[in-house]
Amino acid sequence: MANNENLPSFDDLSVFLDICDTGGFRKTAQRMGLSPSSVSERLKRLEQSLGVPLLTRTTRSISPTDAGQRLADRLLPLYQEARAALNDAASAHLAIRGLLKLNVTGAVMVDILPSLVDRFLKAYPGVRVELVVEDRLVDVVAAGCDAGIRYGEHLAQDMIAIPIGPRMQRTGLAAAPSYLARNGCPTHPSEMRDHDCIRLRFSSGAFVPWECEQGSESLNVDPQGRLIVGVDAASAAIDLARAGQGLIYTFENWLQPHFLSGELEPVLPEWWMTFEGPRLYFSRRFMSAPLRAFVDFIKMDAGRS
Repeated sequence: MANNENLPSFDDLSVFLDICDTGGFRKTAQRMGLSPSSVSERLKRLEQSLGVPLLTRTTRSISPTDAGQRLADRLLPLYQEARAALNDAASAHLAIRGLLKLNVTGAVMVDILPSLVDRFLKAYPGVRVELVVEDRLVDVVAAGCDAGIRYGEHLAQDMIAIPIGPRMQRTGLAAAPSYLARNGCPTHPSEMRDHDCIRLRFSSGAFVPWECEQGSESLNVDPQGRLIVGVDAASAAIDLARAGQGLIYTFENWLQPHFLSGELEPVLPEWWMTFEGPRLYFSRRFMSAPLRAFVDFIKMDAGRS
């Protein structure tokens, strides 16, 4: 490129990044309020300016070329920082506003995060919140999110993690009274292998582990599972346990309402395991005004509880 007049425009770069995110010209056009032909023209202009093809187009899909992927990987953190700077500038003399995008595990969507987000939105009416729910640990910056919420995973060194929700939780094992009447109640975790068990499976293909502990003794039980359900449908798995289909192992707080109603009974409660609650994690380098407000809100909320 001979001079600055030939530099690609930020608008064209933004269109390119959005195509990489949506995987299609039409979706990008709808999101950005442009016509598909305008999106195509901007992408063509960018490729001509750089002198390299950035996208591979087929009749079925659109994907970045090697050069396009390298460009997107380097641009996205810069756009994240630019978005944070713009949000900060807009919030400097006004109420905090902008988008807070969180990548979260479905485990916090049952009874931890909804009430917290409800109170946060009431406290900051100028903020919008988007929740991306998935069970994989992802690079939140590369995924276009401000922060993530997960349980106990190892995080990169440049990430900060703070508790969100209960500091400690427990797993629980349960079954319907009708199932226990037919099959009896196990007296030791090893006996679970002889029972009908309802297993939850992550999208990676791994089962949610059944971990038990009592005093200094800990066991990892791996029953075959007569019924296997994806973690995103954990509530349906609990419903099947209530119907008498077998033992289920999951968060105690999810089971507690059904213990109170009598639809489920605790099994081997002396072996239930205690673990640290979820944490909000984010890059120390990229903190938008909405994210800073959310972090401060979490800390204040924890101080009141």
